[in-house]
Amino acid sequence: QVQLVESGGGSVQAGGSLRLSCAVSGDTAGRNYMGWFRQIPGKEREGVAAIFPGDGGGAVYTDSVTGRFTISRDIAKNTVHLQMNTLKPEDTAMYYCAAASTWRGIWRGTWRDVFRYQYWGQGTQVTVSS
Repeated sequence: QVQLVESGGGSVQAGGSLRLSCAVSGDTAGRNYMGWFRQIPGKEREGVAAIFPGDGGGAVYTDSVTGRFTISRDIAKNTVHLQMNTLKPEDTAMYYCAAASTWRGIWRGTWRDVFRYQYWGQGTQVTVSS
């Protein structure tokens, strides 16, 4: 059973930075599709970024964070990070780490599909003030 534990959330002013971490246990982060999603109350969960399995696995981002956020994977620590720079108030949300096995049909056109991810963390809150 894969377990995901997020950390690194907090409150920051607009223009600031935060680095979220997702510790993976029960499997290897490098073998799965790893994603970051976010959700605000009353809204659907939104895909923020995902990284594909394997060495040199590619990454994808939603348009609103491209150029500001970077997803990365530390194989030695079995951890996935989301570096968030130039934060905006509209980035305020609960951020979730998610993992999906390679047979779940994830590719560049489907990585935002919440239902394809089998494992989810509990979430970490990010609040950006103006």
